[in-house]
Amino acid sequence: MNGQELNVVDHLEELRKRIIISAVAFFVFLIIGFVFVKDIFLFFMGNLDYKLIVLGPSDIMWIYFHIASVIAVAGTIPVTAWQLWLFVKPGLKPFERKIALMYIPPMFLLFLGGLAFGYFFIFPNIMTFLLSLGKDLMTTTFTADKYINFLIYMTLPFGIAFELPLVSMFLTTLGFLNPFKIVKIRKYAYFILVIIASMISPPEFISHISVAIPLILLFEISIFLSKIVFNRKKKLEKDQLEDQDELTSY
Repeated sequence: MNGQELNVVDHLEELRKRIIISAVAFFVFLIIGFVFVKDIFLFFMGNLDYKLIVLGPSDIMWIYFHIASVIAVAGTIPVTAWQLWLFVKPGLKPFERKIALMYIPPMFLLFLGGLAFGYFFIFPNIMTFLLSLGKDLMTTTFTADKYINFLIYMTLPFGIAFELPLVSMFLTTLGFLNPFKIVKIRKYAYFILVIIASMISPPEFISHISVAIPLILLFEISIFLSKIVFNRKKKLEKDQLEDQDELTSY
């Protein structure tokens, strides 16, 4: 009993260590984000023909914090994935360790790809549509706070959503998930994704559809990739079992 309690304590201590390292990485990248926040802000403002306005001094710091936070999240993803792999590594089989480790670089790249998809495709299309509604009727002026918030809501969810296929493959590899479980929750997932799309997009039908369809497609891709990993894993386990049977028969 004491041995089991000690083992649990060791696991909790190891988990605490991994969480602390991830948290430290987040704050380091947060500082880096603040260092380059002006350059990032100017990049985001590149498509505007006028400067944004602020309604108070505190808005400037709040905007900088939002931008730096996105940079911190992006930079922390590979660190957190690495710490997660180190935490579960002792309980994995050799082939599972190798495969799980391969997921870390693509995880970071997919997050950046999701941000790019939201920024270069979803954001400008929805922005153009919304501005066309008030064309010739009103003067368009944005506050920096509103503009940055809208930009983050249109990009960050896609950065996270693009991780879904890889996360499903990763969890399937570890045995925590399988495609049959994902299929069972499909209708509920669709409903949740539509709600998320309506929450993060402007309150009109075109924006909802523009956001919901990519999210649903990503969910279906997650199922497809999970099936591939599941079948390969089963085949590999079967081959290993046959090899062991052959060895024991000699």
